[in-house]
Amino acid sequence: MKFTVERDVLADAVAWTSRAVPARPPVPVLAGVRITADAEGLVRLASFDYEVSARGEFPADVEQPGEVLVSGRLLREIANALPHKPVQLSLEGTKVSVTCGASRFTLATMPVDQYPSLPELPEHSGTIDGATLQQAVAQVTSAASRDETLPILTGVRVEIEGSHISLLATDRYRLALRELEWTPSKTDISAVALVRAKTLGDTAKSLGAGEVTVALSSGQGMDLIGFEAGGLVTTSLLMDGDYPQVRRLFPESSPITATVRTQDLIDATRRVALVAERNSSVRLAFAEGEVTLDAGQSDDAQASEALTAHLHGDPITVAFNPQYLLDGLSALGTDFVQLGFTQETKPVEFVGLSEPGGEVSADFRYLLVPIRIAS
Repeated sequence: MKFTVERDVLADAVAWTSRAVPARPPVPVLAGVRITADAEGLVRLASFDYEVSARGEFPADVEQPGEVLVSGRLLREIANALPHKPVQLSLEGTKVSVTCGASRFTLATMPVDQYPSLPELPEHSGTIDGATLQQAVAQVTSAASRDETLPILTGVRVEIEGSHISLLATDRYRLALRELEWTPSKTDISAVALVRAKTLGDTAKSLGAGEVTVALSSGQGMDLIGFEAGGLVTTSLLMDGDYPQVRRLFPESSPITATVRTQDLIDATRRVALVAERNSSVRLAFAEGEVTLDAGQSDDAQASEALTAHLHGDPITVAFNPQYLLDGLSALGTDFVQLGFTQETKPVEFVGLSEPGGEVSADFRYLLVPIRIAS
């Protein structure tokens, strides 16, 4: 095997495929990235950890076709460190030589015949704008659990009905829902899938802003979801289990609402939270015309700040985990946020507004459980 390619092209492809290289592979060959160069001038890279697969391809000047398996971690680090010049990869006995300008590296090969076959991409289900997908996934994955003792909550529930997709994630303390449109291959498509939040987040971020093809196979043997864009392909096994019925947690109406400029509330929360002890809360007291934030219960440090707020209903005071509050506010992407209250101890709904009294943006909804305030 021998081919030459531009450094940035190689680095991008290696960065994509090395995503699926496990940090602690159950078998040694899974630590590798498989490189295949064909006589037509196309190079394909692939990785697989039995759950997630990643494949990338690019045109290159192929002098000798061939196939090798090398360490994914080392290949990624080398590709990132190379100067911005053409890179030549060649197989020399049991070593792969990587030459770029005056830099030269050699990598030991691994037994490519022991590498498992990658799953095939399921039949295409539809297409979606990459920028829309990236924003939507980022909004909901912040609410997914990181606690592996409850694996079902580390996933994002994907609900597909025709041209409509709903993404749901929760860690029991907060809940995020994003609604978006896509172009399905079949207008009557109806499907539900549970995808690992980390996998979905990394994939959406890496695919970029172009058109993304989504492929879903559920209830047909191997349950897979796949994404394809610009020569990059990834598949992931779907998670098993029954996701909790969380949609019903969103209130039908909120007797008390408060509207605040989003960025002002983000900035004030960050400042006040500086004195919040570990695992303590930031309190928000809403009254006519303002909201007062305060934190810190010890004699060492305390903080408070008042902001303009538009309140409809009775005054109310709630307390939140400051990071959960910031995650929800940052995900909104609107100039103003409306908080909807039912009771002081009930979850609070966050929705976006372009201006006070304006139309609510229903695409994204964030529900946050308040922390009980000590009396």
